[in-house]
Amino acid sequence: MKRLAIITTHPIQYNAPLFHLLNERNKISIKVFYTWGKEVLSNKFDPGFRKTIKWDIPLLDGYQFKFVKNISKQPGSHHFKGIDNPTLINEIEDWAPDSILIFGWNFKSHLKALRYFHNKIPVIFRGDSTLLDRERGIKKLVKRRILNWVFSYVDTALYVGKENKKYFEYAGMKESQLVFAPHAVDNNRFRFDAKAGQKIRFSLNIPGNAIVFLFAGKLEPKKNPQILLKAFNGLQNENAHLIIAGNGILEDTLRKTYSSNHRIHFIPFQNQTRMPGLYSACDIFVLPSQGPGETWGLSVNEAMACSRAVLVSNKCGCCSDLVINGENGFIFQSRNEIDLAKKMKYLMDNKNKMESMKVQSMSMIKPWCYENICESIEASVNRNT
Repeated sequence: MKRLAIITTHPIQYNAPLFHLLNERNKISIKVFYTWGKEVLSNKFDPGFRKTIKWDIPLLDGYQFKFVKNISKQPGSHHFKGIDNPTLINEIEDWAPDSILIFGWNFKSHLKALRYFHNKIPVIFRGDSTLLDRERGIKKLVKRRILNWVFSYVDTALYVGKENKKYFEYAGMKESQLVFAPHAVDNNRFRFDAKAGQKIRFSLNIPGNAIVFLFAGKLEPKKNPQILLKAFNGLQNENAHLIIAGNGILEDTLRKTYSSNHRIHFIPFQNQTRMPGLYSACDIFVLPSQGPGETWGLSVNEAMACSRAVLVSNKCGCCSDLVINGENGFIFQSRNEIDLAKKMKYLMDNKNKMESMKVQSMSMIKPWCYENICESIEASVNRNT
């Protein structure tokens, strides 16, 4: 069986089930090399949420892994020098893989490994960057040259969607080097849960027949929850409610500004096991991101798996793939409060259409699954070795 070494910074809720499934399928042998260091498992402070986050689902079950020692003075995935593993290459060579899969290149050790293994074993790359926040002028020219240089060391890039594919093409990758591996979440885990949804509505004093909008994420400028709150506050529909779930730098200001509206409900960060119930409590999920840096928006996948209608800004990488206007929701212009409010009002005024959008969401998200990512990875390993 072909052996695939996987390099990524730390265990996350989106990758752990994928690695488990890859191992369970038993078509290739994998070992994951985590480069942040074992200390990431405890007391990982998330600056976006402004709190320590510990996921409440298993992250290390069902696959082989190794935490590689990180000697960075400021360890973390937020800067290039935050991932520095002097022993990484030797540890990978000791395992003797046939191919290597690298998640993200903008870290010292990841870039070093990418360059070192080039022309030794096939190098596969996984990332979700887009050109939606493209620079102008000299910055654009410099960035493109850097990307051309970086991706000259990559044999195959696994692109997650249309906008990500454009990024790889911009970076100089050929069509023959690009393999579609859809961005996905554990669709089965995010099934609609009426009982849990009703319980959350009851706890917030939201009537059962109300139309509920939901934002769930970091309360930070990049996500732009302000525009959603402004648009909702101006609609003046007593049958509509808005749940804002999360924490972050904007939290205090937003709570203070909208505390007088009894139809706006702020709740703190919700861990993974509570998210299916939270999505089930809403009718429409809204991701109003303005960037820069909103590469995809996997919360949209989660909401669609839970059979929710979606409103997604055009600055989210997923909008080109997951949202069909008028079918499962709408794409709205980032930072355009009028456009967002118009689409929110349409959904409130057309409840039957909204209900059909929910059904469409669940149907459309089915191919965006871990099984299809596994097939793409396995095919890439077997094709290149």
